[in-house]
Amino acid sequence: MLRLLDETTRVNLLYDFYGPLLTKRQRNVMELYFHEDWSFGEIAEHLGVSRQGVFETVKRSREVLEELEEALQLLSKHIQRSEIAEAILEQVNGREEQETVRRLLDQLLKLD
Repeated sequence: MLRLLDETTRVNLLYDFYGPLLTKRQRNVMELYFHEDWSFGEIAEHLGVSRQGVFETVKRSREVLEELEEALQLLSKHIQRSEIAEAILEQVNGREEQETVRRLLDQLLKLD
């Protein structure tokens, strides 16, 4: 399911899990770059820094996110839970039962 994530999707998911652990500046740059789709030049102009500075901030922030994931495995576990939930749902017969199980699985997955 989510095993082969494209790079942007992976970074966004890592940010969802670990973003609060970045510095305020790192969060700001990452949100502008990945969520708002600003270019390095636009971010640099907005923040009054160099384009290279923005590039380095994005690079370092991504490294921090990957280091956190390596240590804590929150995204990996989330993906595994999602795959198991889908497998469970596929095994349930009957529309009414599927809806009940889907609601319960959705509640379970939202605990992340």
